[in-house]
Amino acid sequence: MRLYNTMSKRKEEFVPVEEGKVRMYVCGPTVYNFIHIGNARPMIVFDTVRRYFEYKGYDVNYVSNFTDVDDKIIKKAIEEGVPAEEISQRYIEECKKDMDGMNIEPATTNPLATQEIDGMIDMISTLIEKGYAYEKNGTVYFRTRQFKDYGKLSHKNLDDLRSGNRALLVSGEDEKEDPLDFVLWKPKKEGEPAWESPWSDGRPGWHIECSVMSKKYLGEQIDIHAGGEDLVFPHHENEIAQSEACNGKEFAKYWMHNAFLNIDNHKMSKSLGNFRTVREISEQYDLQILRFFMLSAHYRSPLNFSAELMEASKNGLERIQNAADNLRYMMEQAKEESMTDAEKDNLAKTKEFVTAFETAMEDDFNTADAIAAIFDLVKYANTTATTEGSKEYAKALYDLLVKLTDVLGLIVDKKEEILDDEIEALIAERQAARKEKNFARADEIRDELAAKGIVLLDTREGVKWKKA
Repeated sequence: MRLYNTMSKRKEEFVPVEEGKVRMYVCGPTVYNFIHIGNARPMIVFDTVRRYFEYKGYDVNYVSNFTDVDDKIIKKAIEEGVPAEEISQRYIEECKKDMDGMNIEPATTNPLATQEIDGMIDMISTLIEKGYAYEKNGTVYFRTRQFKDYGKLSHKNLDDLRSGNRALLVSGEDEKEDPLDFVLWKPKKEGEPAWESPWSDGRPGWHIECSVMSKKYLGEQIDIHAGGEDLVFPHHENEIAQSEACNGKEFAKYWMHNAFLNIDNHKMSKSLGNFRTVREISEQYDLQILRFFMLSAHYRSPLNFSAELMEASKNGLERIQNAADNLRYMMEQAKEESMTDAEKDNLAKTKEFVTAFETAMEDDFNTADAIAAIFDLVKYANTTATTEGSKEYAKALYDLLVKLTDVLGLIVDKKEEILDDEIEALIAERQAARKEKNFARADEIRDELAAKGIVLLDTREGVKWKKA
């Protein structure tokens, strides 16, 4: 298995720290509002990476945090006149609802920054003792230049950053030994939540939390650290500096970052009016369609969100779901006897689809090509499975389709949708009209149902329906 390492800028063979195990940390959202579709991409991408490792038999310890103390959370709490904890807990619950809709597997651990303050104070104290950090008037800064390898992930040069006046944090600029030093701890302001520390009553800087939580739940060295490419600098660069300065060893072996998501070919921004939350998307589409859309491109490729592409994803997912639905029907209708020799030969040929799927996933998790392999399997199933064949063959194809789509987190079992009595009666009336060759009335009912958002599909297995 080869994956692209942001650190080396090349694909590398995956060799875990501990055989048979994967320690993986993915930076989670700051919970001050509903998550947006930019948050959704790394959630879906790295959940899929995790699923593939599990498919290959690895024991995966998957940690993804919630940042539950932050300027944005505090601002919203002040606006609503409630404690910051109430805001963060509210949106953690909402985030989990959206994640469930996208079929994100629960993390092994979802640590909260506010519950790890003691560990952050301990790490900051160690960094001060080792000469990597210093305190000024209650604020603790990291000595960026003291860490000789600073910039090795983002491939940025400190002198270039200095000459460009690229400060890592603007507050307390006059107190810093160097403008590039960044904050580990800051004193509280009026109305802010705060914790006691040796330096001041205050709260941690953003970067320190992930270093501490990764160490606590995964150990001093992990296999994979992942997130959106916007986190490469300064967040992940600063994590490396803190963790390696404190622990004296390599922090993560592999760094994975997904590319940006645009909206109708523009960067997502509230000022442009194109800011889309996952909750808003769920009002228009099943979130399985959003997941399919996110996986339809390689994770390191920029992805453009548009209504047209979501419709294409809806059609693509339906194609797979219809194949699964047909196979289930054939399992019900087919003969109980065992596979024929011809069916056994056909089933043996499906190995090529599995090989194509795994080859794609093992080449830096190329989900686009993996989906193409699933479509090839769908086409094969549609042409080789019939109600005249054996139940065993239909079930073998169905089980294989479910197995591969599950790796991508795609659910092929269509949700049972309950029609109200009026619509059920109309469908029954239309069936009766057709039997009586009253096609004018049958067409009227079809149009009436279409107006209610119900599309009828006359298939060889009988009448099926879907919501428009």
